[in-house]
Amino acid sequence: MKSRSTQPGSNYERTDAYSPRRRSPSPEDSRDSEHGKYRSSEGRAYSDHSRPDHERSERNRYGDRYMDAKRGERDRQDRERESDWRKSRRSLSPERRNTPEKPAHEEPPPKKKKEDLDPILTRTGGAYIPPAKLRMMQAQITDKNSLAYQRMSWEALKKSINGLVNKVNVSNIENIIHELLQENIVRGRGLLARSVLQAQSASPIFTHVYAAVVAIINSKFPNIGELILKRLILNFRKGYRRNDKQLCLTASKFVAHLMNQNVAHEVLCLEMLTLLLERPTDDSIEVAIGFLKECGLKLTEVSPRGVNAIFDRLRHVLHESETDKRVQYMIEVMFAVRKDGFKDHPVIPDGLDLVEEEDQFTHMLPLEDDYNPDDILNVFKLDPDFMENEEKYKALKK
Repeated sequence: MKSRSTQPGSNYERTDAYSPRRRSPSPEDSRDSEHGKYRSSEGRAYSDHSRPDHERSERNRYGDRYMDAKRGERDRQDRERESDWRKSRRSLSPERRNTPEKPAHEEPPPKKKKEDLDPILTRTGGAYIPPAKLRMMQAQITDKNSLAYQRMSWEALKKSINGLVNKVNVSNIENIIHELLQENIVRGRGLLARSVLQAQSASPIFTHVYAAVVAIINSKFPNIGELILKRLILNFRKGYRRNDKQLCLTASKFVAHLMNQNVAHEVLCLEMLTLLLERPTDDSIEVAIGFLKECGLKLTEVSPRGVNAIFDRLRHVLHESETDKRVQYMIEVMFAVRKDGFKDHPVIPDGLDLVEEEDQFTHMLPLEDDYNPDDILNVFKLDPDFMENEEKYKALKK
């Protein structure tokens, strides 16, 4: 092959001479060009030994660059912070500028503590207070007509009534009634009515026991028995409007036992049965049959014609209406119970006939009248004649 000869004026030479990427020859390049194109083996060995030093120097050089960049960034942030501070000082008023700044380590002012609320005077009665502590707090109050004393006595009355009602049963009903009459149930008649209704709805199996309690109290305080009966009627009507079967069952069962105890009149029971069977549904028939089982024997004694009309309506429903098989079976069972003379459903169970006939007070309350449940009696209200009314009740219970 012919070797390429470069002419002094060739384009190749001019391109190499004027290329911007070509660097100027260093002294090392000149020495390499003097000694030849290739290095000796000794020179290559020397360069291999000097490579770690070269890499270390490169790392030091780049580390210095990083430290310089970081130091420059820190200086820039300091300058910006100082300029911001100067601008804020420039915007301050002369009065604030002349005032000395507070040291950073100065403690902040103490926070104002919230006023301690009296747990008795809050709307809901506050936290639970043990009875012993409540009595001690009552003993420390000298003004018996004060709001605090009346509120504490109201809370004690509510706890006592709820506790006594919740633990009543057939065996201890006389003792519970005696303890209940020691409390001012005239003042707490709303609490007593609410507690009895809540306990009966929670445990319908003990309805006959609660009916006996109401019958005894009704013989002493007929207004309390009337209040409980009014609330029962309103509960039944509310459950009927809302199609709430459980509410209708519990309310009607309580009314039936109150009628057995001669607290409610039999006309109320007949009106309720007529309403339930007027437009019969599966639920209304079930409620009517449960109601009739509880008070059927008493109704048969006091109003046989009314009971016959109710059973005629049930027979018509059984043969003419399209009801569920389960409901038809319940109606057939009801006729069997009537044929057996309601032997499994006595008027008053043993041990609960505690009111003499001359002491009984029967309330004639129709189903459709407008009644006031007197819910305001469930909440505390300041009584200006508190001590006078307490003395009256003490004289009354003796």
